[in-house]
Amino acid sequence: METSQGPSHRPVLLAEVLAALQLDRDDRVIDCTFGRGGHSRRILECLGPAGRLLAIDRDEDAIRSPEAIALAGDPRFELVHSRFSDLQAQAMRRGWVGKVSAVLMDLGVSSPQLDQSFRGFSFLRDGPLDMRMDGSEGETAAEWLARVPEAQLAGALFEFGEERHARRIARAITRRRAQAPLTTTRELAQLIEAAVPGREPGKHPATRSFQAIRIVINQELAELESGLVQALAVLRPGGRLAVIAFHSLEDRMVKRFLRGEERGFSAPVPRGLPSPSQSPRLRRLGRAIKPGAEELEANVRARSAVLRVAEKLQA
Repeated sequence: METSQGPSHRPVLLAEVLAALQLDRDDRVIDCTFGRGGHSRRILECLGPAGRLLAIDRDEDAIRSPEAIALAGDPRFELVHSRFSDLQAQAMRRGWVGKVSAVLMDLGVSSPQLDQSFRGFSFLRDGPLDMRMDGSEGETAAEWLARVPEAQLAGALFEFGEERHARRIARAITRRRAQAPLTTTRELAQLIEAAVPGREPGKHPATRSFQAIRIVINQELAELESGLVQALAVLRPGGRLAVIAFHSLEDRMVKRFLRGEERGFSAPVPRGLPSPSQSPRLRRLGRAIKPGAEELEANVRARSAVLRVAEKLQA
């Protein structure tokens, strides 16, 4: 999502996104992750009086942000508190299903979420162990860590964080909570740091575990899977889907989805079995796009961003 090193938030891969979407003035566009509106503002600049932009975000802070308020007076723009898995329903309410020219999905955590310690996303700032993207619902990270069985925790750290010390970390968390509950990000980060032998160059020992816990708390991969399917449903023929991912799990899911829809099957087919006879529904456009040196120099948090783009085919 939008990232920055300072107070002004920079939308990642902005020029590349706009070039990929090839927007016309009368297009209907959906920005699935408003964040602080960096992509939305530039999309609106590409649209004429008849164009429309629907932005959604599951974070109430984004909905109430000054950037959202600044765009609220534009009759072409609408922002709603929603999530990927509600994308098709949002389009249906507006009569947009099959009529959308572009869908943008900018995954991950935004700079405001990382920089606000009370959100609990960052291991570099001390705050309550929350990690919910939508603070109005669901279980906090602290509540989940207090009850999850050790084996399940280890499995989540390994699967969603690709953490090779998952069992060691899960054991340390289980032992600690038997004495006192984990309630802050600093407590968890220090516990993980003490449990992990050695250190990857340039990476905090808690990076992978925080990622994994955040994914579990917010059901991020399930939301993404649902959102990709629904984005395809709302696009018109010739409409484009652009997805920016920030870690390998997300990017692999996006890549598999696009490749499957291009080859004519929606799910991976086990080796040795024939592929279903579904017609291809997407065409991938070019290779994965990554930030250039100039963007990386201005915005270090963009270093892991990967943009993939596809076009919906005629039925």
